[in-house]
Amino acid sequence: MAEKSYTVFNAMVDIVASPAKALEEVKPNTKWLWWPLLISLLLACGMFIYYYSWVDFEWLVDETIRQVPAENRAASEDAIRGFMKPNTQMMITLAAVVVMSLMIYLVQSTYLHLANKVTTGADIGFGQWFSFSCWTAFVGIFGALAAFITMFVAYNNQMSPEGLQVLSMNNLFIHASPGDPWFRWGSSLTLVNLWMLVLMSIGYKVWTGASMVKSAIIACLPWVLIFGIWAVMI
Repeated sequence: MAEKSYTVFNAMVDIVASPAKALEEVKPNTKWLWWPLLISLLLACGMFIYYYSWVDFEWLVDETIRQVPAENRAASEDAIRGFMKPNTQMMITLAAVVVMSLMIYLVQSTYLHLANKVTTGADIGFGQWFSFSCWTAFVGIFGALAAFITMFVAYNNQMSPEGLQVLSMNNLFIHASPGDPWFRWGSSLTLVNLWMLVLMSIGYKVWTGASMVKSAIIACLPWVLIFGIWAVMI
């Protein structure tokens, strides 16, 4: 009996359950990238659409003003209140999610493409690396799902966007307050990011044949540099 063909839906399950198999199967199927890309973007956008319809927006405006340094707060208050409108904030956030996600995928794909040329020379095109970036970032949907659950179980609707990042280093370990130098650092690094780096390390090994150590170094180096330099500056 012939083995059932592997599908994009199998890959979406295996990227969690059996990542090496999933990444091996998606390598020749570049067109599959639209599934993880669109699902990730739609879920992230849907989460923020729900957030801006759910949050106590007056509280959010007051909280934003409160985070301005005391010496500038009075001068900034009117401008902040004039600019911060629910629909405006939602549209800016949605545009940022889409544009920043695509930019990150492009930069990451370029980096991996060049790293492969230098380290292994494997015959892998840029489009395949873009697909690789979309697939390894697909686990980001769990961060969005966690944010939905957080809103559903919250005891009130006074929560900042950073508060939705329940899997961030800040919410889990650092517990810095807004305005603290470590707040943005800790809020920008999440368990999902670390999961993604593990997938990238596994995938680079599977795709190029490089050792696991070399693959992990190549996958993690940009993140180590970015967050390391940021931490030193703090």
